[in-house]
Amino acid sequence: MEDCNKHLLITDEKIKYREMVRHFSETIIKPVAKELDQKGEFSVEVTEKMGELGLLGIMIPEEYGGKGLDTLSYIIAVEELARVDGSQAATVAAHNSLGLHPINKYGTKAQKESILPKVTNTGKLWAFGLTEPTAGSDAKGVKTKAVLDGDQWLINGSKSFITNSSSPCAFGVTIQALTGEKNGKKQLSAILLENTLPGYVKEKISGKMVWRAADTGRLEFNNIKVPKENLLGEIGQGARIMLETLDGGRLSIAAMGLGLAQGAYEMAMEYAHERKQFGQAIASFQTISFKLAEMNMKIELARNMLYNACWLKDNNKAYGRESAIAKLYCSEIAKEIADQTVQIFGAVGLTNENDVERFYRDQRILQIGEGTSEILKLVISRHIGVGEK
Repeated sequence: MEDCNKHLLITDEKIKYREMVRHFSETIIKPVAKELDQKGEFSVEVTEKMGELGLLGIMIPEEYGGKGLDTLSYIIAVEELARVDGSQAATVAAHNSLGLHPINKYGTKAQKESILPKVTNTGKLWAFGLTEPTAGSDAKGVKTKAVLDGDQWLINGSKSFITNSSSPCAFGVTIQALTGEKNGKKQLSAILLENTLPGYVKEKISGKMVWRAADTGRLEFNNIKVPKENLLGEIGQGARIMLETLDGGRLSIAAMGLGLAQGAYEMAMEYAHERKQFGQAIASFQTISFKLAEMNMKIELARNMLYNACWLKDNNKAYGRESAIAKLYCSEIAKEIADQTVQIFGAVGLTNENDVERFYRDQRILQIGEGTSEILKLVISRHIGVGEK
């Protein structure tokens, strides 16, 4: 805990907030994390408890039922959840960053009043629907269409690998859809959909290697009709909303990488002091102590980079480059530290009797979700004026 709080931006208030989320993670999530993972089961009970604690509306203004906290507080919460379980961290991250942030920033007062109070502390979740079989890194590959017919949008299409979209807690989704063309270019727009609409089909994706206790789903939209007022922002603003949302969302994936790395490091440290070979704890061997030292160093660097990006965002400064760097670095060190933790555990780290096996699996999605490592390098290269245009 002490290392986590050695940062200029960490105030006494944030230390108390970290302690609260850590206590919740240790007492409510940790006892059930392994079982939920092994069953591939999403927990409505845990989600509702996270809602009661305020974790489902961290940055949403209090007038809409949220906590009104800053980005760094939110990132600390995700970090602490991921230190114990990536699945619950994913639920909170996708809901806050991808689900609620666009509505809070671009939504009309009527849209905010209609949706936000229902999904900030109730255990209900809102999703963000970008990915399709033809659209991921290439956002313009979206084929879902929304046609304005009088005062309504007529929507047809599908989305896949959408977090928080298919469980009993799922309440709705913001989709990106084709709404026409302008000057020969595809016009993408964002539209709000509640999942009780006729023609709205949701399906759970099973058999996952990662985040087995998080809800990942497929969605189909069959002649769904919604009022034209469900447009989020302006027509043709969907790509801008999506890109800005991903900038913020990358901070939460970075926090998941940082938290997972921290949790794995703590497990490695504890085991290295317990495990004895040749009459002494393996932590005393240089090869092991150097591994632990490198873990500590990389976690420190990751935390500094991520917290700096949060400061930029909270102070209304450009942070796109920094969020890309933080996400790239934190996800990559999560991979390295989880791998080295398994190495320190040896064969026992390869069984599900130890949490390290779950951490080793869960880290793999972090180099893919919300911008693959390859795409992030492209983003960074564009920020520094090189690479593909």
